[in-house]
Amino acid sequence: MAGLWRIAIRDIGRNKRRSGATLMAMLLGVGLLVVTGGIVEGSYTGMIDDNVRVQTSHLQVRDADYERNEGTLKWEDLLDDADTVAARVRELPQVQDATPILWASGVLGLGEQSVNVAVNGMDFSSDVNAPFRDGVVAGQLPEPDDREGALMGRRLADSLGIGVGDSFSLLAPTSGEQPDEAVFTIRGLYDSGVPGYDLNTILMPLAKAQSFTRTGGRASAILTLLHDREQAGAVAAALQAPGLEVEIWQELNEFMLETTEIGRQFIYMLYVIVLAIVAVVIVNTLLMTVFERTREMGILASFGMKAREIRAMFLIEAGILALVGIVLGILLGSLGVEYLSRVGIHMGDTGAFASSSQMSIGEVIYAAHSVKDVIIVSVTALVITLLGSLYPAWYASRMEPIEALRAL
Repeated sequence: MAGLWRIAIRDIGRNKRRSGATLMAMLLGVGLLVVTGGIVEGSYTGMIDDNVRVQTSHLQVRDADYERNEGTLKWEDLLDDADTVAARVRELPQVQDATPILWASGVLGLGEQSVNVAVNGMDFSSDVNAPFRDGVVAGQLPEPDDREGALMGRRLADSLGIGVGDSFSLLAPTSGEQPDEAVFTIRGLYDSGVPGYDLNTILMPLAKAQSFTRTGGRASAILTLLHDREQAGAVAAALQAPGLEVEIWQELNEFMLETTEIGRQFIYMLYVIVLAIVAVVIVNTLLMTVFERTREMGILASFGMKAREIRAMFLIEAGILALVGIVLGILLGSLGVEYLSRVGIHMGDTGAFASSSQMSIGEVIYAAHSVKDVIIVSVTALVITLLGSLYPAWYASRMEPIEALRAL
C-alpha cells in the first residue's frame, strides 16, 4: 500500500499545472461554500436574535383568552393583574427582568399623510426594553408620567419629514366600541437596528397607552428576559397557572425557525451542486492522466500489479487532491467568515421590506462560524470526488497489459 501512495504522489507532481488547477477548483469551491454557509448561519442567527430582542423576548405570559396575532384590547382578553404577574416572574432566579407591555395598532396622521402603525406601551426603564432605551439617537425618552410624549422610529420620522418636537395625531382602537384620537409630541427618535420595526412602530409610556386605549391598567403580556434562553422551558413550567398562557421563544418564533430550516435545506442542495461541478474537474484530470499513462499502466500490470491496486492508486490520487483542496478551502473560507463576522454585510433599509411581525431583519448581517456546515461541506466534497473517480479508476484497471504496452 505504501508503494501505491508513493506512485500516486509522484503522479500528482508530474503535471504540476494540471494538479494545481484541480486543487484551485476544489479550494475555491469549498472556500466559497464555507463563506456562504457562514453568511447564512449568521443571518439566520441574527434574525432570531433580533426578533427576540425587539419583539418577542425569551418568554411571554398572557391571559389564556388572548390571541397573539389579533392584538385584542378587550378587558377579558388582557392581564388585569400584570404588575403582580411580572413581580412573580422576576422572582425566579433564571429571570433577568420581566415587564408588562400593551400592544395596539393605530393610524398616524400628519396633514394629508396617514400611516398604519403599531403602538406599544412599555416601561422604558426595564432591561427588556434596553434596545429602545439605548437606541435613542435624538431627543430623549418620554417620562413615565408623560401624557403627550412618544418615541418614534428614526426611519419613520425621516419618511414623514418630521423630528423631535413635532406633533402628530394618532387614531387607535380602544377597549370599547369607539376608537380614540389624540395628539402626541415626538420626545425622541430611536434606532433599534431593525429597519422594519422602526419604520412602523410608535412607543409610549405604558400608563399613557393604557389610558389612551381605555384598558384600565391592563396589559397584553409580560415580556421576560432570561440570563440563558435555554432555560426558557424550565421557567415556563414554573409559571404555568390556570388562566395564563406561557410561550417560550421557540414557540414565539416558530414561523422564523421553520423558514430558516427550509432555507438550510436549499443551501445543502447548493453544496451538492457546486461540489459536483468541482468533482467533474477532478474526474477530468484523472481521465487525462489515464490516457497519458496508458503505457505505464501496461508496464505496471505486466509486473504483476492487480486491477484492484490500479483502481486504488487512482482513488488515492483523487483523495489526495480532494483532501488538500478541502483543507486549503476550509482555511480560506474560515478567514472570509472571520472577516465578515467582524465587519458584516450592510443591508441598510433593505430589511424593512422583508420584515414583519414574525420576522426581524437587521441593517447589518454578520457571518458566523458553523462547524456543522464545515463538516457537511468537507464530507460531501470528499464523497462526491471519490464516487466520481470510480470511473477513471475502473477504466484504468480494465486495460489489458498487451494493448496498453502497444500505446504510443
